[in-house]
Amino acid sequence: MLNKLLDEIIVSVVGKSAEGIVPLLNTSKYVNEFIIAKKLGITINQTRNILYKISDYGLVSSVRKKDKKKGWYTYYWKFEIMKCLEFLRDFLIKSRLEIEDQVKTRSSKVFYACESCGLEYDEDEALLMNFTCDECGEIFTVKDNSKLIKEMGRNTAKFDEKLKIVQEEIEKEQSKLGKKKAVGLKKEEKENEKRKAEAKERRDQKRKEKKASLPAKKPKTEKKTKKIKENVKSKSKEKIQSRKSVKKSSKKKK
Repeated sequence: MLNKLLDEIIVSVVGKSAEGIVPLLNTSKYVNEFIIAKKLGITINQTRNILYKISDYGLVSSVRKKDKKKGWYTYYWKFEIMKCLEFLRDFLIKSRLEIEDQVKTRSSKVFYACESCGLEYDEDEALLMNFTCDECGEIFTVKDNSKLIKEMGRNTAKFDEKLKIVQEEIEKEQSKLGKKKAVGLKKEEKENEKRKAEAKERRDQKRKEKKASLPAKKPKTEKKTKKIKENVKSKSKEKIQSRKSVKKSSKKKK
């Protein structure tokens, strides 16, 4: 169904010369323009003219790649499916509105026709011509619009059916794009987490290297023990000195 709708879009934009291009461009990957030309059985210039016309409506996208051996650039193309479907939807809506306007006009106004020449005029035009055909001189007759109005009504119903199909395809494509976007976001999130983990690992490694380059520190327990010993030693010295001073003072009294 999608290819059928795309065919309708492309033929309306470019003409029948573009028939057969739809299945080639309705892919997830970009297609080499020389392959497109070969499969269509036309020259590369004719292929490019078709692709450029479609591109003017924004219905295709392309990427350019350079041939490493020959040095020239080759273009690769594919359909922008969502844009194609939206283009067709807008075209159908516009056409439907035009038919509705014609139905209203035909239902509310009187039209006159020259049966010999097959020409048609509204009431104002017929009045200016005195209800006589300038070509053959025949008197105008009132045109019966009932059949035409019915035909327009059937066309409106057809447009409604086609619009429904197009809308369904748009919803399918939106669902695909939504899933694709979710996968892309999940992948991006994983890559961000990976980068953060790698950055943390580098920081930790730098800290370890910096720590290893610093001189080794003595354990705090050794410092405390040394300080206690020094305090005990100084106190014992003070006691000895005080004893000596007491002895000296007692000798002097004698």
